[in-house]
Amino acid sequence: MKKLFVLMLLMSGYLVSAQKNIYEHKNFDRLSQDHKVLAILPFLTNLDLKHDIPKDELERLKEKEGYTVQNALETYFSKRKTKKKFSVEFQNTKNTNAMLAQHNITYENIDIYTTKQLSEILQVDGIISGSIDLNILLSKGVPTEFNFMDYFMGDSYYGRIGIKISDGQSGKLLWKYEKKIDKKTGKNTFDLIDKMMKLAARKFPYDREKKKDKDKNKD
Repeated sequence: MKKLFVLMLLMSGYLVSAQKNIYEHKNFDRLSQDHKVLAILPFLTNLDLKHDIPKDELERLKEKEGYTVQNALETYFSKRKTKKKFSVEFQNTKNTNAMLAQHNITYENIDIYTTKQLSEILQVDGIISGSIDLNILLSKGVPTEFNFMDYFMGDSYYGRIGIKISDGQSGKLLWKYEKKIDKKTGKNTFDLIDKMMKLAARKFPYDREKKKDKDKNKD
C-alpha cells in the first residue's frame, strides 16, 4: 500500500511538472485552424561531455543526437496516428530532410532560416523543432542502475530538452514544452520522447481529446 501511495505521488508530480513546463499561445486555435501538415526538424544539440573530444567529432555527435530526436518524435507520432489521435498529419522525415538538402539546408546552417522560409520550402503549415542540452550521449542510452544518492548528488541530471511548434504563415511560437532529462525520464532518446510526450498528451494542441475537452468547456 505504501509503495502504491509513493507511486501515485510520483506520477502526480510528473503531471504537475509537465503542465508547468508547457506554453500555448492564447490564439492557438485561430492561428492553427487551417493546419493540415507539420514537419519535424532535426533538433539543435549542445553537448557538454566530461571528456575532451576533437571538434569535428563533437559536431558529428551533435548532429547524430539531433537527428535521433527527430526520428524519435516521428516514431511517437506515427504510433499514435494509427489510433487517429491527431487532427494533423506529420511529414515523413526522410522527405523533410531530402527537401532541405535540395535547398542546400544542412544541420549546420538550418538555424539561419526563419520558420516561414522553412515552411514554404517544405510546403507545410507548421514546424516542430527544438533544442536539447546533454552531458551524455542519450542516443547510446543512460545508466540504468537506480541509486537514491545520485539524485542528492546531482549525478542523475543529464540535460534538458525543449520541443516547440511554430506557425508556418506567421512564424509565431504556438506551443512549447520543456523538460529536464534524468534517470527517471527514460533510458534512451526514444524512451525519453515516448514518456515525456505521453505526460503532455492531453496538453498537446493537436490531440483530438484535448480539442474535445476545450469544446466541452465552451458549452
